[in-house]
Amino acid sequence: MRKNIDVNLILDLVRGLGDNFLIDFKTKPLPINMADLRELSRDMDTRFQQELKLKLELAYPQIEWPEEETETAQQLKPLAIPQYWVCDVIDGAVQYVQHLSGWTVNLTLIKNGEVDFSVIYDPILKETFWAKSGEGAFMNGERIVPNKKKNLNEMLAVWEYTHHKKDEYHIYHKMGKSVTNLLEQFLCVRNYGPHALQLAYVGTGRIDLFLQEDLDTTNWLAGLFIAKEAGAEILTTDGKPWQYGSTNLMVAPKGVGQQFLMTINEFNNLKS
Repeated sequence: MRKNIDVNLILDLVRGLGDNFLIDFKTKPLPINMADLRELSRDMDTRFQQELKLKLELAYPQIEWPEEETETAQQLKPLAIPQYWVCDVIDGAVQYVQHLSGWTVNLTLIKNGEVDFSVIYDPILKETFWAKSGEGAFMNGERIVPNKKKNLNEMLAVWEYTHHKKDEYHIYHKMGKSVTNLLEQFLCVRNYGPHALQLAYVGTGRIDLFLQEDLDTTNWLAGLFIAKEAGAEILTTDGKPWQYGSTNLMVAPKGVGQQFLMTINEFNNLKS
C-alpha cells in the first residue's frame, strides 16, 4: 500500500479530466432551464467518476472519498477521517455551461485534518497550479510567489461570494460594504468566478488581494493552500489569522491585508 502520493501521477489525472471537459466546451447549447443544468451536472459527475475518482481509488485505496452529504460539515471543520480527497469537479461551472472561460478542475488531499496537497488545472490556458505541504507552490513546474507591490492604489483586488445563500440580508449588506471599501482603496476590483483559481493567482502575483465575507471553505481549500505555500498571508476580513471554519477570508501578500484594514479605518475617520 502506498504511503506517499505520486504528485506527477495525480497532476496527469487531473489534467486528463480537465482536457476531457475541454473537448466538449461550447459544443452544447446554452442551458435554458433546470433540466438542462441537471443533465450537464450528471455528465460532469459521470466523467469525474470515470476519469479521476476510479483511478485514484485504484492508486490510493487508503484515501477516502466522503459522501456528498458531508459537504456542509466540511465547511466548518475537517472530517474525522485520516486521509480524504476533496474535489471540485468544475470550479466555475457557471462559466463552463455559459460558454465562458474561467473554469478549473480542483483536487485537495486532507491528511489528519490539514491540507497536505492541492492542484488546480485550467484547461483553456494549460496552467497547472499545485502545492505540497512544506514544499512551496508551483505553476507549470515553476515556483510561484506573491507580488511585491507596496501601494494599494496600484493593486488589483477581487471579491467573491457563495451562491448558496439567498435569504440572509445581513450577508449581502456586509458584502456591499466590503466592495465599497475595495473600490475606494484599490486600482481595480474584479469578480472572476472560480474561487480557488483566484486564490492561486494571489500566490503567483496576478491578483493582489482576495476577499470574501461568507463561509465557503471547500471552495477555498485548493487555492488557499497554494497561496499559503507560495507565501501569501491567510487572514479573516478583520485581520485575524484564518482558521478552518472561519466565516470569511482575506488573502494577500504579507502585510497587504493589514495595510488595507488600516487604510479603511483612516479613510472612514476622515469621512466622519
